[in-house]
Amino acid sequence: MPTRGDRHLRAIQLAKQLAELGARLKTIHSITGLPPREVQRLFFADPRTIPRGRAPDSTEWYHNANLILRTDACLIGAKYRQLRGQGLTAGEALVFAYRAYQAATLPPYRISLDRAFNLVSYIDGIWLARTPTLSVLTCPGCGCEFIAAIGTVARSGEICPFCKLIERFPLDHRIQASYPAHPAVESIERQQGLLALFHKLSLDAEGETPAE
Repeated sequence: MPTRGDRHLRAIQLAKQLAELGARLKTIHSITGLPPREVQRLFFADPRTIPRGRAPDSTEWYHNANLILRTDACLIGAKYRQLRGQGLTAGEALVFAYRAYQAATLPPYRISLDRAFNLVSYIDGIWLARTPTLSVLTCPGCGCEFIAAIGTVARSGEICPFCKLIERFPLDHRIQASYPAHPAVESIERQQGLLALFHKLSLDAEGETPAE
């Protein structure tokens, strides 16, 4: 059994990774349990480097987002759900899912760590949420996993952002410019979806998925 000291060191290591990814003090505190003042002392020696602004406190931003933002969010949510299924803790799964998202897209990243934190909170019913209000569904059309409100029924092409992205990809230069050029993009034309591209890029960036 891990000792109290082991758990504290693990929390500090996780806090360090979250800080490097741009998380706010409140977010780091929610995930690790470390007091905000301790986090600031350890990782933000210069107060001017502390991330500012109001973090999202609901999922309305996702439901009202444009296609590219919703696709990005689904990449994070699908990878997070996969990692949780492999036994990673919520905090570790969030870090690895966000890093994989960064590997699959181009900076500046449209989804912040705090927005990713907001999403997974409502997927698992933790941290910001008392109960889950979002679920990760598999589209019967393209096979990609996407985020939708609890109770949504997945129907081919109706609400899946990947189906819409696949359809628009050859004609929309904004979509083409939003994701790195890669030979695996051919899989989009075969309607296997961006998730296949995302998964390959994430493995290239992270190596093998860590075990709990």
